[in-house]
Amino acid sequence: VGMLVEIVILVPPLLGLLWAVKQRLAVSGVKIDGHPELLARDDPQNKEIVVEMIKIAKSISDGADSFLFAEYTYMAAYIVIFCFILIPVTGVPTTIAFVVGAVTSILCGFIGMRIAVYTNVRTTHQCWKDLKSGYEVAIEGGSVMGLTLVSLGVLVLFGLILAFKAFFHFESERKMFEAIAGYGLGGSSIALFGRVGGGIYTKAADVGADLSGKNDYGLEEDDYRNPACIADNVGDNVGDIAGMGADLFGSFAEATCAALVLASASDGLNDSWVSLMYPVMISSSGILVGLVTLLILGFFYTVKEMPDVEKSLKGMLVISTVLMTPVVTLLSKYCLPAKFDMNEQYSDVKWWYCALSVLLGLWSGLLIGFVTEYYTSHTYAPVREIAETQKQSAATGIIYGLALGYLSCIVPVISLGITILISHSLCGMFGVALGALGMLGTLTMALTIDAFGPISDNAGGIAEMAGLPDEVRTRTDCLDAAGNTTAAIGKGFAIGSAALVSLALFGAYCVRAGVTHVDILNPWVFTGLLFGAMMPYAFAAWTMKSVGKAADEMYQECMRQFPGIMGPEHVAPDYEKCIRISTEASLREMLAPGALVILSPLVAGFGFGKNACAGLLTGAMVSSVQLAISMSNTGGAWDNSKKYIAAGGLGRQFMKGSDAHKNSVTGDTVGDPLKDTSGPSLTKCVLNHSLL
Repeated sequence: VGMLVEIVILVPPLLGLLWAVKQRLAVSGVKIDGHPELLARDDPQNKEIVVEMIKIAKSISDGADSFLFAEYTYMAAYIVIFCFILIPVTGVPTTIAFVVGAVTSILCGFIGMRIAVYTNVRTTHQCWKDLKSGYEVAIEGGSVMGLTLVSLGVLVLFGLILAFKAFFHFESERKMFEAIAGYGLGGSSIALFGRVGGGIYTKAADVGADLSGKNDYGLEEDDYRNPACIADNVGDNVGDIAGMGADLFGSFAEATCAALVLASASDGLNDSWVSLMYPVMISSSGILVGLVTLLILGFFYTVKEMPDVEKSLKGMLVISTVLMTPVVTLLSKYCLPAKFDMNEQYSDVKWWYCALSVLLGLWSGLLIGFVTEYYTSHTYAPVREIAETQKQSAATGIIYGLALGYLSCIVPVISLGITILISHSLCGMFGVALGALGMLGTLTMALTIDAFGPISDNAGGIAEMAGLPDEVRTRTDCLDAAGNTTAAIGKGFAIGSAALVSLALFGAYCVRAGVTHVDILNPWVFTGLLFGAMMPYAFAAWTMKSVGKAADEMYQECMRQFPGIMGPEHVAPDYEKCIRISTEASLREMLAPGALVILSPLVAGFGFGKNACAGLLTGAMVSSVQLAISMSNTGGAWDNSKKYIAAGGLGRQFMKGSDAHKNSVTGDTVGDPLKDTSGPSLTKCVLNHSLL
């Protein structure tokens, strides 16, 4: 039986890594040699463009490396300092798990960033030929990230479990898995800094470039004369690739560890190795489902025209969710006892209760994805309504965008509420943790389509800066617009799963702290509740202000350079200075929000007691979900409204250069820190609260 468990857990991630290598080789097989027609007649312009493309791609890659190495230096210092806190409080095993989780999170983010900067220029090159070729190479690059991250996460976690069983003596399985929960804390801590630091970097460069280049000098989005354009493209990789990779790895690690701890505390599961490994097998089988999805996707969706791109990306989620449903059902039936006791309160739990909990999370994730697409894609009415209002003014577009974000919370919150209500009623907190695992069951595909967006965005920037024909930029913009929507879907998965995992971790805290009920009539609890509900707003305010300060530095530097660049002397832009400004500002500004998240639950617990801390955690959980969803979707809608207007959605008279387009740029600029810094970072804020 033990051998069978190892096969089920180990084979899918090993296959996933092999397929990731195969996809990486497919990307490297794209030769950057120019357009076939220009190549055939040995046109000298072909060579000039190719040389420029490679040069720009190298600048983006070097800038991303520079930032990540600087950020990882800060993270290494944090890991060392936090280890000195953990060792006396939790012991050596938990500290080891923490370090392993942190290093794995760093590795996953770095691998994702490397494949993205390798794929971006090849996507540009293939879009020079046709839309289908560009789409295919962007998906291949994205799938490398998706498969590698989840495969590494499963392999390292299972290796950690086996190592702890072999080298440490624990009183019980529960004690062992409580120590292994440090793996989730390590992953989530790094995700917090990766999300905040990367988010500040990317939006400081983006906002600074927009304000100086577009608004003041009327330049295109990625005009090579804009000193901040390289930093902007670097930011897409460090924020939306490395940051998102660490984010979703953290959610995966936390969900799996929470389920393992709760399973080991169960009266009916802790005596069976197969049942204990049930949460890990769910994550592992998701990799196999992702591989099958990639293999059969072409039979259901082919990309020929621009509308096909979004359909195909959405189809990946649909197919993987449908395939995952029978897999979860079979795993539940054969890995769990027909009937077992979780504890005194939840006795006679049937295997299909657990299956239903996972499936509720799985299909809630898909529903959240569809709702996110509806509110952020310019294919549908909400974004087009914003675009119509931007004919009149930027203010009306901002009002509509804020309303859209608030409305977009309704269905996701109802879905999460139903999932929590039913899964908790059936299986207690274990059911809630299984719901989170279900929502992350299609993580390989969610990460694939999430990485697709920044790769396509970079491809468009390279096309613009290298001087490729307009039709190339049109194709990359099509991929980018679809990628914006899929990035918003990825954030929806992260936010939803974070809400479920946080509740499961909160339940574990209540058990350990002896909190039997959270009574809001208790003044300590209610005070903590108010403070906790305020924390996400304080966190969001600090991160948004950080973006504003860093963007102002970027703007001032761009305005200093522009007279020489645009004047008769045509001075070359100093890209390195702008990259340095974003790097230094983001690393400096990420410290205060990170300290707020890490210190506040410790101060509440040690200073005001367990009831106040329970109130703090409850308030943070409740307020952060809606705030994160509304921020992410508002920003995504404003971004796609801008792209809809630029593509002629309102008519040629409202395209680039018109007042409507300028108004949409203002909305997009306001939304940048909402959707890429504060909103996504809030999930890590509340999760680190609960973990600590």
